[in-house]
Amino acid sequence: MTATGPETVFTYAAPALKFGTGAADEIGFDLSQYGVRRVLVITDAGVAATGAPQRVAEAMRGYGIEAAVFTETHVEPTDASLRYAAEVARDGRWDAYVAVGGGSSIDTAKAVNLLTTNPGDLMEYLNPPVGAGRAPQRPLKPLVAVPTTTGTGSESTAICVLDVIGLNVKTGISHPRLRPTLAIVDPLLTVTQPAQVTAASGMDILCHALESYTARPYTAFDRKAPHQRVPYCGANPISDMWVEKALRLLARSLRIAVRHGDNLDARTDMAMAATFAGIGFGNAGVHIPHANAYPIAGGVRDFHPDGYPAAEPLVPHGMAVSLTAPEAFRFTFSACPDRHLRAADLLFGPADADDPRERLPTQLTALMRDIGMPNGLHAVGYREQDLDALVAGAMKQQRLLATAPRPVTEDHVAAILTRSLSLWD
Repeated sequence: MTATGPETVFTYAAPALKFGTGAADEIGFDLSQYGVRRVLVITDAGVAATGAPQRVAEAMRGYGIEAAVFTETHVEPTDASLRYAAEVARDGRWDAYVAVGGGSSIDTAKAVNLLTTNPGDLMEYLNPPVGAGRAPQRPLKPLVAVPTTTGTGSESTAICVLDVIGLNVKTGISHPRLRPTLAIVDPLLTVTQPAQVTAASGMDILCHALESYTARPYTAFDRKAPHQRVPYCGANPISDMWVEKALRLLARSLRIAVRHGDNLDARTDMAMAATFAGIGFGNAGVHIPHANAYPIAGGVRDFHPDGYPAAEPLVPHGMAVSLTAPEAFRFTFSACPDRHLRAADLLFGPADADDPRERLPTQLTALMRDIGMPNGLHAVGYREQDLDALVAGAMKQQRLLATAPRPVTEDHVAAILTRSLSLWD
């Protein structure tokens, strides 16, 4: 039977969740419930230097689980770094994987899990048009995500993001089987996160929430057959519920967490907001700011933000997402004014505005300036002559742009990027 007419079905999925201070200490017990005996802990050198991955591994050994630690995750993973991690993991005959770190470590673990359980090259699994969008045919192994940053929400989602070096583009893999089996969110692991990392990660949470809240509603899509359903189904009542709570948490704690990183109440709010927004966008989807962020992060030449490894140029993902967010929400306002204004109320409190269309973008810009985000694309090294390449990169992200509440053309993206070169005087 052929599916016709508007969509009437939405889907919802999330990992099992253990949240709270000290939750990471219980990981040995949690893994023992899956009957595993050999576990690879995947992290990066910076997180490893804090000792957190080693403590997690030690907690497993108390339950008779053999654990090894892989510390070579690439901050902002690439196709090369993911292939390397998978090759290392293939030699271990692991029963399960544990990711300890930010989105880079969690996404690396997702890719390792996929590539060590299913045949084929990484490129076959990447989202079209960059890759073939192949679905995994075999079950993946248990994956436990233990985030040490508050931003990506990767512990909640079925998405893995990476740079494809040869194509100079950022893309991803999206399939329900990539979703972690269990998310263990312990705010104590986030207190060492530097202020600039907290700010960029916080903007990632905020954009996850705002983009999914203003996404095209699930009822606005054509009806899908069962085998066509994907994790991103558009704004829906359940994703809205998680997102609204995330916005309230951000409203009271984002600035505090940036300025006072040792404030455990603020860190707890941020960790909860990241997870809640991750559940929201992991089911509804994100749109224009994330589509723009991929080429912005992928084409960086000489920008080195505070708090991140200094060896390579980097525009962190959350920072890249934020740089075009004010202009993107100016563009999407006409599609759902009530949602833009409701989001502004949740974040900044009720207020009158001479031009309601300007309320959310203006307040977002003020927040970004307040927490130390760069002043637009110019501030991270982009110039007018780079815009054509950025537009082309964003237009490759059709999976994301299809979730925008308005149709998006090259001219629209070019206008948003142009107005995002500088965000304030």
